[in-house]
Amino acid sequence: MALRTPQLVVALDFKTGSEALDLAGQLRWVTPKKHPRLWMKVGLELFVAEGPSIVRKLKRMGFRVFVDLKFLDIPNTVRGAVRSAVRSGADMLNIHACGGADMARVAVAARDEAATEMGLAAKPLLLAVTVLTSMMDPALPLLNGREPAAVVLELAQASRIAGLDGVVCSGQEAAGIKAACGQDFLCLTPGIRVPDPQAPADDQRRVMTPEAAVAAGSDFLVVGRPITRAPDPISAARDILQRMGRRMAKI
Repeated sequence: MALRTPQLVVALDFKTGSEALDLAGQLRWVTPKKHPRLWMKVGLELFVAEGPSIVRKLKRMGFRVFVDLKFLDIPNTVRGAVRSAVRSGADMLNIHACGGADMARVAVAARDEAATEMGLAAKPLLLAVTVLTSMMDPALPLLNGREPAAVVLELAQASRIAGLDGVVCSGQEAAGIKAACGQDFLCLTPGIRVPDPQAPADDQRRVMTPEAAVAAGSDFLVVGRPITRAPDPISAARDILQRMGRRMAKI
């Protein structure tokens, strides 16, 4: 089912758990009770440094957690990894769409099995990564000279067929994915930036404002440095939520 309100995911791209938990603690009361809680994203660096305990600590603080590990391996290995991620408390996790249909179907089955074993009321969301910024070189085999948008759409459709809940994609592809895969197929969009001519360049090339991502149909907006490196992370997070809300009011 499509989300009624796009949700904000804060990327905790820190080297240590103490840094991540300190920032999360500051953001604990950003949203009123009537609004969806913030999500926290735990990526590779933080997860490898701290292990599954960081997920559990964030859950105890009241956050929903996106475990962003982008699983890509033989189906049986991915099966075990997905089961472990679900047992860690992840509310959302992801695999690479380029891993193929068999890997995707096994991942879905593993998610379902682990959720049933744990007696979860709702299954964790399982998304597929389509095309990362680092894969944008047309010479790479994945693109084979084609436009990235065409490859993203193809991978999204295959992920839908395999039973995944949605994909990680640029906001530039969200509208096309929704049209092809249905409004209930979720789109998580990284690279969200608030216009700031003084901000330094970073490793995201396909950036989009919160307003534009919401208008395109993105269900989750992932924001890192504009919040985590802001002088006032609470004000920065609230500003982005307000921008998202104002745009939703116009739809």
